[in-house]
Amino acid sequence: MLYWLLKTIVVGPIVKLLFRPWVEGAENVPQEGPAIFASNHLSFSDSIFLPLVVDRKVTFLAKSDYFNTPGLKGRLMAMFFKGVGQLPVDRSGGRASEAALRQGLSVLGRGDLLGIYPEGTRSPDGRLYRGRTGVARMALEGRVTVIPVAMIGTDQAQPTGQKIPTIMRIGIRFGRPLDFSRYEGMEDDRFVLRSITDEIMYELMELSGQEYVDMYATSQKQRLLRVAKSKARELQEAALPGHAAKELEEALQLEALQLEDDGSVPAPAPLDDESDTQPRAS
Repeated sequence: MLYWLLKTIVVGPIVKLLFRPWVEGAENVPQEGPAIFASNHLSFSDSIFLPLVVDRKVTFLAKSDYFNTPGLKGRLMAMFFKGVGQLPVDRSGGRASEAALRQGLSVLGRGDLLGIYPEGTRSPDGRLYRGRTGVARMALEGRVTVIPVAMIGTDQAQPTGQKIPTIMRIGIRFGRPLDFSRYEGMEDDRFVLRSITDEIMYELMELSGQEYVDMYATSQKQRLLRVAKSKARELQEAALPGHAAKELEEALQLEALQLEDDGSVPAPAPLDDESDTQPRAS
């Protein structure tokens, strides 16, 4: 009830009016029966825009963090996410991954549409990253088709970290349904699962026009985080007395030379290696 209230009365009409989403390939969306929407993931708002352009209910598997925030704000967030058709899943791996699989299969078992982001997380830079094989296993065990979905421009409307979206037109492109019934009974073969997943990601690349990167988005995020931390340490060290950034040191040396040429100040004596350039404790 809350899902349809938000979609048709409270949230949906306003979002459609402001963002005017365009749609291509709507004929590829099944009118009945279960199917998986496998979408690229550019923005937090992907899970809002996609269901608005589909007449049927779409259920997404969302990270449990969205449902576990303490306090009144957390309860309101959980109510909203449940209302827009999202199910909490633990993404820590192992048994949690198996539980997520079972939750997804229960949605498909009811004959509903299930939304999945094969990349497992939002793209850190707008490129398309290697897919996780959970979508392939779910398609085989659920015996359903996979419909690739490309979200267009949502990363510009609401980049990571931006709470309020920028009003602009966004797009959703549905690809042809992918049938993997030829692999029936092979859901435990990791090579088959990888082959299916790569086929899905290729279709997403073609639909979205994104550059493909053959590594997991989570790995790229960790790499970017390491680079950011390293640069932060460099800046902190450069701010310490005696550890000025190279550009600042060169500017100070040039200024000193200019002053020496003018005769304004005597040339400073060079510091030896044992000089204490750190502030002393009082």
